[in-house]
Amino acid sequence: MSDLLERLRAGLPPEALITDPDVTASYAHDMASFCEAGTPAVVVLPRTVEQVQHVMRTATALRVPVVPQGARTGLSGAANASDGCIVLSLVKMDRILEISPVDRIAAVEPGVVNAVLSRAVNEHGLYYPPDPSSWETCTIGGNIGTASGGLCCVKYGVTAEYVLGLEVVLADGRLLTTGRRTAKGVAGYDLTRLFVGSEGSLGIVVKAVLALKPQPPQQLVLAAEFPSAAAACDAVCRIMERGHTPSLLELMDRTTVRAVNAMASMGLPETTEALLLCAFDTPDPLADLAAVGALCTAAGATEVVPADNAAESELLLQARRMSLTALETVKPATMIDDVCVPRSQLGAMLAGTAAIAEEYDLTIGVCAHAGDGNTHPVVCFDHHDPDESRRARESFDAIMALGLELGGTITGEHGVGVLKKEWLARELGETGIELQRGIKAAFDPLGLLNPGKLF
Repeated sequence: MSDLLERLRAGLPPEALITDPDVTASYAHDMASFCEAGTPAVVVLPRTVEQVQHVMRTATALRVPVVPQGARTGLSGAANASDGCIVLSLVKMDRILEISPVDRIAAVEPGVVNAVLSRAVNEHGLYYPPDPSSWETCTIGGNIGTASGGLCCVKYGVTAEYVLGLEVVLADGRLLTTGRRTAKGVAGYDLTRLFVGSEGSLGIVVKAVLALKPQPPQQLVLAAEFPSAAAACDAVCRIMERGHTPSLLELMDRTTVRAVNAMASMGLPETTEALLLCAFDTPDPLADLAAVGALCTAAGATEVVPADNAAESELLLQARRMSLTALETVKPATMIDDVCVPRSQLGAMLAGTAAIAEEYDLTIGVCAHAGDGNTHPVVCFDHHDPDESRRARESFDAIMALGLELGGTITGEHGVGVLKKEWLARELGETGIELQRGIKAAFDPLGLLNPGKLF
């Protein structure tokens, strides 16, 4: 320990090192439940690429594991510390280095907060679409690490589709540049995409070149109430089948709606079994909303209410963004699942989740990026009750099994981390895991980067 600190101090300013165990303990884990976390030896908060390189060279020389972190808003344990590790928190590397309206790119450090970037590019008439629910606090580096999504993915896609190039500090301290700044480019293997979603297991992202889009018109939102989740899912299928391209298509079940109302008095309709939110940012959103409203009515909606203006639309979006936080108030603890299925199987996924909730005698609220088939079943339980905790964990696994049975994936945007390691092996199979471990070994032969994650 003394040797580690001495070597780190040789290349870092004093304020970049945290050794107080009461403080380092606060960096030990992200927001996931049921994920083990170790005790870090030290927390490092670098401000420059050279400082990150120094940390990695020191770690390699002493064979000390390194756990990269962003804002720790993750939900899979991917940022959890291991015993004796260096926690490398990148939140101080928070500069927007460039915004180019001509090239439609931004170059940023990993600690830039998603919402900060979004507002900065808006000032140039540009738009960075990926918008996780935690966008006010999560960082671009963390978004890249987990390949996160958000509410607008149904039209604009996920983080991976906006990362053009990266600068990455490798395990031995070398600096690797991947990708491009150009609109097109196919030179060599796509190493950029390989790092996106790798959860810090292949290298430390220290700079990202991100694609931007022209800022679209202000979106308007429609809210539709349904007497059942099945009817709401039917409406989703009708909307997508007819070729509509909403900028947002979100679902909240009855449990979620009531939780949001209880927390924030939003005035959402508590009599509904499912609330569908659909938005368009087209030149004529009212016409698009009218067409979608008719499809919702045909699918059995009991009430269809388009927002009159941008303020009402934003209020509805705030209610959706509050969903996960609101469900955390239902019971002392939650497990947030992240199962994505084909849109055609969305109804079966929600019905199966409801059956699992009944089987395990638990409250499970569901909010979903319905247009993507990406569901977030939230298991609410009392972690002080051993039996209820056991049932919560078993129900969580049952939900993932259901997703795979329906042709889906165990994670659409939250990542694998510690929480879903066993399930990753089931989804990828023996050959898939073997090849992924080979890639990991090529980039990190000593296994120092974020050990114990993914597989």
